[in-house]
Amino acid sequence: MKWYLKVLKQYADFEGRARRTEYWMFALFNILFLIVAIALDNVIGTTFGELPYGFFYLIYALAILIPGLAVGVRRLHDTGRSGWWMFISLIPFVGGIWLLVLMLLDSEPETNEYGPNPKVTVAS
Repeated sequence: MKWYLKVLKQYADFEGRARRTEYWMFALFNILFLIVAIALDNVIGTTFGELPYGFFYLIYALAILIPGLAVGVRRLHDTGRSGWWMFISLIPFVGGIWLLVLMLLDSEPETNEYGPNPKVTVAS
């Protein structure tokens, strides 16, 4: 949970680097919260017509859009790539897979143009 809160504290911070742990824990908690929002929408009845999601899902998804992009860009910085690599996901079929592979890559071991290695500077 501390990684999720760390990302929220850096709401629109596109500078620096993010460890794999930070990115993937944020993704895990996001999925869990989105599932809870869908369940809440279905229980309360705030879904959009026949769609399984509704108001709570939409509000949460919009609120988390900017921090999600920011942590993704910082994750790419950690691998030594520009944040513009996020657009690779727009390529049909292979783009999303390619971005997934980039997010799974290990950090560059030393300081790169985006800052020091977070594994070394932050004790966890």
